[in-house]
Amino acid sequence: MATQGDRELPVRYFGRLLELLQAQRVRIDTLVDGLNLDAARLQNPEAMIPLSHADTLIQRLVDQTGRQDWGFDLGVRLRLTSHLILGYGLLASPTLGHSLQMLSRYFSMLTPTFRVQFRRDAQHGVLLLVPALPMSHECLVFHTDAIATAVDAVVGELLGERMPRYDLDIALDLPHRERYAELRHARCRFGVGDMAGLRVRFPIALVDAPLSLADAGALKVAESRCEATFRRVIASGQVAGWVRMMMREANGGLPSLDDLAHTLNLSSRTLDRHLKAEGTGFRQLAAEVVVERAQALLAQGLPVTTVALELGYTDASNFTRAFRRATGGCPSRTTDGQRQATPTAAGRPG
Repeated sequence: MATQGDRELPVRYFGRLLELLQAQRVRIDTLVDGLNLDAARLQNPEAMIPLSHADTLIQRLVDQTGRQDWGFDLGVRLRLTSHLILGYGLLASPTLGHSLQMLSRYFSMLTPTFRVQFRRDAQHGVLLLVPALPMSHECLVFHTDAIATAVDAVVGELLGERMPRYDLDIALDLPHRERYAELRHARCRFGVGDMAGLRVRFPIALVDAPLSLADAGALKVAESRCEATFRRVIASGQVAGWVRMMMREANGGLPSLDDLAHTLNLSSRTLDRHLKAEGTGFRQLAAEVVVERAQALLAQGLPVTTVALELGYTDASNFTRAFRRATGGCPSRTTDGQRQATPTAAGRPG
């Protein structure tokens, strides 16, 4: 059942996923049970699916197959025409740089799960893709894989034989990282960066090179239709859930309020106001996530010192005191099933 305020994703990509699963003889009925994904809806290019339903579908798929790389398989199969009017706009763009700028502007038409920025300097054109909505870890892995491989496919289709070697940095330390060797032009690094997301860097010479199918008339029509659709899909996300997810998935210490606000192109005061409107605050969420991450790491059998450093503490004693204040228990005696008290912000690493 969809939840109140649930954002919606285009169903067409999940239709492609189910086609892929059927071809590999994965049982579909148990995956879509209760999710309103009948054949008629899957064939409707305008149909949408709540993010909560998509999240459920992906978690079921991982549980049923034991695989986390289905997003990779989906992304490599997508083509420019898979993205409807936006795909045609990218194809009609005068340069790769214009295509990437257009992609960053209208990316929420493809999926609102990530935000995209395009930047350029003297040497590179850079796409930054950062999660924009709260989702489970399995769903985040799926979308990270699908977006990384779809970007590779789109740029490869635009440039053809001119496709360059480029840098692909992924914040998640993916368990199936060896699959990225299939992206022949990508130099991949994993576990890079402080927060969940991707960074893609292309040589500036190719960013400014003309595209062979540039068409000013077709581009104008595509941009006009994209803008109309874009206005309809803009809506605020679930801010507290997003902040929790970004802290949960961060590498090392937690991102600051300023870091997260910058990601959303907001002031820290505005982000804090959104959190307060949802009945919480940054310090409360940070304290809760520290304990959750600590419990998960301790349950893996990691030493207390290792956990402390992973969470950004300077030493084990500071972490132990903060953990005891938050939970009433000692981290060395914590088990996965132990019930913990609601934590406070005291003792968090600064």
